[in-house]
Amino acid sequence: MTDLPPQPPAGRSRLSRRAALLLAAGGLAQASVPLLRPAARPSAVPEAARPGVRPVVEGLLAERAAALLRHDRAALAAGTAPDAAQAQLALLDRLAEVPFAELGYRITSFTEPPPEADRIVVAAELDHRLTDLDQYPAVVSRRLAFVRLPEGWRLAEDEPSGAPALWDLGPVRAVRGARCLVLGLAEQTELATLAARADQAVPAVGAVWGDAWPGRLLLELPGSESEFARLLDVQPESYQGIAAVTVAVSGAPEHTPADRILVNPEAYRGLSELGRRVVVTHEATHVATRAYTRGWTPMWLSEGVADHTAYLDTGRSARQIAPGLAQDVAAGRIPRTLPSDADFTAGAARIGQAYELSWLACGVIAREFGERSLVRFYQDVGESGRPAAGESPDAVLDRLLRGRLGIGVADFTALWTAEAARLA
Repeated sequence: MTDLPPQPPAGRSRLSRRAALLLAAGGLAQASVPLLRPAARPSAVPEAARPGVRPVVEGLLAERAAALLRHDRAALAAGTAPDAAQAQLALLDRLAEVPFAELGYRITSFTEPPPEADRIVVAAELDHRLTDLDQYPAVVSRRLAFVRLPEGWRLAEDEPSGAPALWDLGPVRAVRGARCLVLGLAEQTELATLAARADQAVPAVGAVWGDAWPGRLLLELPGSESEFARLLDVQPESYQGIAAVTVAVSGAPEHTPADRILVNPEAYRGLSELGRRVVVTHEATHVATRAYTRGWTPMWLSEGVADHTAYLDTGRSARQIAPGLAQDVAAGRIPRTLPSDADFTAGAARIGQAYELSWLACGVIAREFGERSLVRFYQDVGESGRPAAGESPDAVLDRLLRGRLGIGVADFTALWTAEAARLA
């Protein structure tokens, strides 16, 4: 489904440039979002400038992280103010099934309090990595409050500052599939069904894209559409009807395949069985292709290859997959240019047709030049580097098409335009 633009490490990772299936009248349409890159990390504070309370707070955070990692209730309570103990132990219960491999806090903002202060607020990042899934940590921004008691400083609050983590919203259940892990706030049976679909999607994607990716998926299923929006740190109306997006952890280098698929429960439940299969396979394709996806990769190509892969072997006709485009063509409105990146913005007027036309264009490449040529063309685009100063996107596309397929933009446009006309 989609990629997104830079945002600071809040509770989510950077949204990747994948799209999400929409439930649209007349058929399945898709919507896209922009590509998120990791925000710059705050510089470390020199040791010499860290007197007083800061070392104490750092010690408390290190002990807290160890207690969360070990699910050690006594150790967690020992570093917590009595008034906050119940809430913090409830947090430990909510994340009990999350398989952390590593977990740690890093202070990002700290002001040394005056001697008489009995409360301080600290900004920090919670880095965490999941067992057998993450090569790099996900980063959650936190706001922590500490109070001074007769026995010393103790934690009073640990809240998200920005997007929350899944366990901030409720008790997390975990279901492991053969090729995936599903974390969610839904019922166990729904998580297990989603895991089964993910297990089916991995080999389907591998059949097209090979095994140069980990071949494992992490999916998160919140309890409601509003929670889905909170996890993305967006307004709920911005992503209404979007069934899933793929996000990449903000602690990872820019093009590593450390992606999570975030599912919108309400939109996803509204899809047919085929629609759900297509959504998960589409998102899995984004995970598999992330190592080749760059900021200059056109949205029509990244979304088109994901849809092309997702619809393979579904038995659906072109008119069933692209009903909106078929209606336009029947009315004499035959597209003459590929969709722009702006056409994939969530809420864009013709976003459904943008997805359908992208699917069609990538299908033309696969049929006319072979599936492997589509894969190699996608990789060529990612490896081509940023366009040179003054080089237009059409000039870049023309150069890459000629290098891989032996045709230029004009001939390629003629191919998919003729294919679109046949939809009538």
